[in-house]
Amino acid sequence: MKKFLLLALLPVFFSLAQMTEGTKDTTAVTQPKDTTTVTQPQQTTVVAPTKEIEQPKVNPWYYGGTVGFNFWGDYFYLSLNPFVGYKVSPKFSIGGKVQYVYINDSRSDLGDFTSHNYGASIFSRFRPVQPIYLHAEFAYASYENATSYNLTTKEYESERVWVPFLLLGGGFVQQISANTAAYVEVLVDVLQDDNSPYEDWDPIVSVGVGVGF
Repeated sequence: MKKFLLLALLPVFFSLAQMTEGTKDTTAVTQPKDTTTVTQPQQTTVVAPTKEIEQPKVNPWYYGGTVGFNFWGDYFYLSLNPFVGYKVSPKFSIGGKVQYVYINDSRSDLGDFTSHNYGASIFSRFRPVQPIYLHAEFAYASYENATSYNLTTKEYESERVWVPFLLLGGGFVQQISANTAAYVEVLVDVLQDDNSPYEDWDPIVSVGVGVGF
C-alpha cells in the first residue's frame, strides 16, 4: 500500500521540481536614476561702455594788436601795439602790451626830427555783454622830445622822458571768423601827465584785430 502511495506521488514531485527549475528570475533590475542636472551655460551680455563726448577745451589765451599810422603832410607817424591776454573767466581777462612808435616830423624849416618812442603796459578787460568790453590799462612809455636845434651840427637836440598813463574806456568786438575778431577801442588818459603827448582828455581811438578774444 505504501509503495503504491509513493508511486502515485512521484509524478507530483516531478512536476513541482520542473516548475521550480523553470521559474524565471523576475527580480527587476533597477537602473540607477541619473541625477545629473544639465545646466545651461549662463548667457552674459557684454554692454559696451558709453563714451562720453568730451567738450572741446577753450584756449584761455588770446592775442592781437593794432597798427596806427598818419601820413598827414610833412608828419609821418607809425605805431605798433601787439598784445597778449589771458582769460581768467569767460568775462574777465588780463594781459600785457608793448608799444613802439616811429615819428618823422619835417614841418619845421630847420629840418626833420625823428624819434623812436617805446613802452609797455598791463591791462584788464571785462565783458558785461558779448560784443562790448570795458578796458583799464596802466602804461609807461619813453618819449623823445626835441629841446633845441644845434646850428653847428644842424641837428635837433632831444631829451627822453618817461610818461605814465592810466587809460580807461572800452571797445566793441565784431566777429569776422570762427576765432578772429576786429575791434574798435576808445580810451582816455586820466593821469594827464605834463609830458603826455596827448591833449587834455583827448580820446585815443584804436582799431585792431584779435585772435581768440
